[in-house]
Amino acid sequence: MDIKEFKKLPVMGILRGIDSCMISSLCEALIRSGLKAIEITMNTHGAPELIHQMSDAAQGRLTVGAGTVLSMDDLHAALDAGATFIVMPTLVRDVTEYCSKKNIPVFPGAFTPQEIYDAWRAGATMVKVFPVKFFGPSYLGEVKGPFQNIDLLACGGVSPENIKTYFLGGASAVSFGGSVFKKEWLEKGEFDKVQQAIYELIQAV
Repeated sequence: MDIKEFKKLPVMGILRGIDSCMISSLCEALIRSGLKAIEITMNTHGAPELIHQMSDAAQGRLTVGAGTVLSMDDLHAALDAGATFIVMPTLVRDVTEYCSKKNIPVFPGAFTPQEIYDAWRAGATMVKVFPVKFFGPSYLGEVKGPFQNIDLLACGGVSPENIKTYFLGGASAVSFGGSVFKKEWLEKGEFDKVQQAIYELIQAV
């Protein structure tokens, strides 16, 4: 991931529980929607192979990363599969520090001011504030007060209706998952609905 390019459209999708047979059609839908960055979570069955398949299908048109990276084993499996950025729901210090040293964009999760500060000190590219939906955009605004130099990624509860408010509240980026990648849409192959939902999110930015 080129973080400067990501900041031009700082919107990240989260794929969890998908199947190999979905990859080709889903990849094309993501690209048509305008999305530039997608993570596949490592607690998805066969995640490394899915990351590899998505990277191959994207052919450079989509930046593919790994989410829910909770150990160094997860990290190396993700990187070997072609992941170019790393996301986690909490601060896994050795993973974060490794990525920072290797100049791999890394987004550790945090929630409280102390956790946010610790993640930043460990080398976070951006700190993923998760799950932000319980306090909303106003919470980010409060946190940004003392942490003006820390980029925050809002995760959890982001929608077309509130996405702009998150950015106005202090988010440098946002991510979304199940609210757009609905299980019934994916299982029925209704990727056009996924495409439209992502397009609406991006337009709302």
